[in-house]
Amino acid sequence: MQLLETDTARVAEWRTERARIAAASPAERDALLAEKARLTRRAVIGMISHAGQGHIGGDFSVTDILTTLVGAVMTIDPADPTRRDRDRLILSKGHSAGALYATLAHAGYFDEAELGTFMDPLSALNGHPNRNKVPGVETNTGPLGHGLPVAVGQAVGVRLTGTGARVFVIMGDGEMQEGSNWEALMAASQFGLDNLVAIVDRNRLQQGARTEDTNALDPLDDRLASFGCEVRIADGHDFGSLIHAFRPSTTGKPVAVIANTTKGKGVSFIEDRVEWHHKVPSAEQVALALQELS
Repeated sequence: MQLLETDTARVAEWRTERARIAAASPAERDALLAEKARLTRRAVIGMISHAGQGHIGGDFSVTDILTTLVGAVMTIDPADPTRRDRDRLILSKGHSAGALYATLAHAGYFDEAELGTFMDPLSALNGHPNRNKVPGVETNTGPLGHGLPVAVGQAVGVRLTGTGARVFVIMGDGEMQEGSNWEALMAASQFGLDNLVAIVDRNRLQQGARTEDTNALDPLDDRLASFGCEVRIADGHDFGSLIHAFRPSTTGKPVAVIANTTKGKGVSFIEDRVEWHHKVPSAEQVALALQELS
């Protein structure tokens, strides 16, 4: 399988949309981003229904974060996914690949028609992202606790280029129970990686249970601060709050953003329900979900 090709026409549309978002008032900007997030959630429903598998709850909790980064924050060019001065995005919670793929496709990294092949045999769109197949994917992810250590390494490398690029990494909150993440934060602090933004998708649910019933994370802000991070707390479904949280470091420290989210955000019967971590909607549920997202 070769690397998917850029959709140049869609990239042109994305550039126009990006410029419009940048010039808009906060209310107009939020409405434009909300529409992009709505389309992403609708695409994810179709992808998971087609594949008969996926992680719809985590896809929906992270959608607004991905939409904000790709649509309003990151310095990127989907027509040139490997440009030297690009910001990097790592989705450490790689099981939410559906939301990432839809976000990248809507920006023109590849043809949106490819979303219809999600998890098909030989499809580039595996259940976890693959950098050798999908433009815009910076590293293969899936095993939890790997994304942040890779992001630390990338932040060191990017700093050496002198381009001013930043590295954004998104982790699940259940994933923060992995010791490798805390080792990576210690290294990030030691190296003064103020170009690193570590984002915790804090939906408070993991596979099978609530995080606090499994291995309590709170007070997560204090713990992140104790590891040398500049900690920010955001509403993970409020675009203005996210944009403010994703601003460059003001302290010379790595930035840690706790994005408070709702698992399954956007569809009432999926929201905050642990069973929707890995569950496929029936045909009737697909219709209901699409109606709520219409």
